[in-house]
Amino acid sequence: MVVRRRWLGFFFYCSSALSFAAPQAAFHPNVIVITLDTTRADRMGFLGSARGLTPNLDAMAQQGVVFTRAYAHVPLTTASHTTIFTGTYPQFNYVNDFGIPLSTKLPYLPDILHKRGYHTGAFVGSLILDPLDGTAPGFDRGFDVYDAGFHLRRHGMDRYKSVERRAGEVVDHALGWLSQVPSGPFLLWVHFYDAHDPYDPPSPYKERYVSQPYDGEIAYADACLGKLLDALKKHGLYDETLIAVMADHGESLGAHGENTHGIFLYDETLRVPLLIKLPANRWAGKRVESRARLVDVAPTILASAGFSVPPEMQGQPLMSAEKPGRASAKTNSGDEDRAAYAETDYPHRAFGWSALRALRSGKYLYIQAPERELYNQSADPEAARNLAGDTKAVADTMAAQLDDFRQKTSQTLIALAKPDPEQMKKLQALGYVGTATGTEKDEKKLVGIDPKTKIEVSNLLHDAMFDVEDARYQEAVPLLERVLKEQPEMPVANMQYGMAEARLRNYDKAIAPLQKAVKLQPDNGMGHYELGLALFETGDWKSAAPEFEAAVARAPKWADAHFSLGAVYARIDRVPDAMTELDTTLSLTPDHYRANLLRGRILSLQGNPLGGLNNLEKAVQVQPESQEAHLFLADAYGQLGREADAQRELAAARSAKPPAQN
Repeated sequence: MVVRRRWLGFFFYCSSALSFAAPQAAFHPNVIVITLDTTRADRMGFLGSARGLTPNLDAMAQQGVVFTRAYAHVPLTTASHTTIFTGTYPQFNYVNDFGIPLSTKLPYLPDILHKRGYHTGAFVGSLILDPLDGTAPGFDRGFDVYDAGFHLRRHGMDRYKSVERRAGEVVDHALGWLSQVPSGPFLLWVHFYDAHDPYDPPSPYKERYVSQPYDGEIAYADACLGKLLDALKKHGLYDETLIAVMADHGESLGAHGENTHGIFLYDETLRVPLLIKLPANRWAGKRVESRARLVDVAPTILASAGFSVPPEMQGQPLMSAEKPGRASAKTNSGDEDRAAYAETDYPHRAFGWSALRALRSGKYLYIQAPERELYNQSADPEAARNLAGDTKAVADTMAAQLDDFRQKTSQTLIALAKPDPEQMKKLQALGYVGTATGTEKDEKKLVGIDPKTKIEVSNLLHDAMFDVEDARYQEAVPLLERVLKEQPEMPVANMQYGMAEARLRNYDKAIAPLQKAVKLQPDNGMGHYELGLALFETGDWKSAAPEFEAAVARAPKWADAHFSLGAVYARIDRVPDAMTELDTTLSLTPDHYRANLLRGRILSLQGNPLGGLNNLEKAVQVQPESQEAHLFLADAYGQLGREADAQRELAAARSAKPPAQN
């Protein structure tokens, strides 16, 4: 079968599908979902901003339906996207944290459409939504193509070639896929991560928004979205495509003391832009002022595309279908506001503080916290005056409504899984605190320190973790010391402090906090691993071995942990065990430089240079600038009598870099 190119194929598909006069299956439009990470509603021109950041979105808004008061349910990327695509609340889907697998029992928009004949492609901008190498396992269900492929950043590596990619590259990948997709309807998901911190827009937005780089990221993302929309229009795909654009959550930018997101449940992080352009631009320019929710997005897309909504979805269509392929911009409940529930367990999981729950109903925002909060959003949109103490009856009513809502929308069928240490490292590379996820009951999460009283600790730790990730250890140490002065028993702060001191080679200062981190969280494999590294560097190899063993036991597929265990076994004369660990490392990561180097060297020293030759040649291939690799390979060649090869490698060693000190 000849596969036609998408642009031409789709034109004929539409023409033939619309020309039939006889009864036929309903026309199902193409669907494009665009998610803008960490994007505040108040930066959108179509929602009243005068900053001029979003001309392409503003133009699209004139052809679509704008929901002026839309809300997310979790201020975290993976959890919020789960709600968007499953139409279920976090207390139902249980993806309320990073690294929790998306259960196959959940309804999932890509899978639903794929089973109905849609070609499906996902193009994401960050490690945070990578299902294979990141923290979103299961997100690739139902996708023909899931374009991610991110990895941890080594020191000196470009951020945009490791843990994230810019919107322009995401769009290029998406358009490449569209140009090759066979005829038939498609679902395309495009995710822009740019507005997430650290804010670093490319030129010319970097220079244009030098004092407001967050705004520069949004302006850049809008320009890239414009490129995507222009391509759709050029090739005749725009008009008959259903396009839904939304943010997964916003950004605090200092409001209520929070610099980024994840801790609080105020409008700065939960009110999001939501825009849906229907096929043939039906209901163009319609503005829906009643409250909308991201849990309603998947049901809305399905209903607007002419499909039934699975009963497991907890959201409701924001537009009721008049006939297949058409929709009315009216909610099923008329123009009444829908109650919007939100939660965050991040303060509890990351810092040991109380989790938070919130409900927006009528004119009120109620937040369940150790010091509960109530705001009249009509009179106090910035949530500056807490009314909970003055209007106890209203607060009690809202609290009862929140508890009732959560009870009715919860379930206990889906088991939780713990993120492994590799996932925790990836979270920390993005500025999040990664810890083992437990299965605590909800009431146990809602006790302890009120996050309002400790928000500066969160800000300090967030900045310090980025400093550690960027190898700015000198800058990280004083921030972490301030955090530990406030909360000396915080596991992640102790671990980050120990890591920073170890990278500065202050091992005497590093070991104690790392030991404390392991004691506080004995199941945290990453803590054991970092402690093992510090002990190894001091020459205490016998003490390092059990720490690496603990790391391997908790993450059997962690290649670096197996290598480190192999390296320490080699130092304590457990060479057969070392070779086993190195073989495991290479089975997981065949191009692992250090494992190839060490395995080849051990065999050479044992008088088996031929056995180690492939490993040493691989090490040189992987890191051709390594002086050590060329020297070891030269020695192996010399033992084999291959003098010309040995001399070539010695010459390469003289012009290469000396062995790394870390």
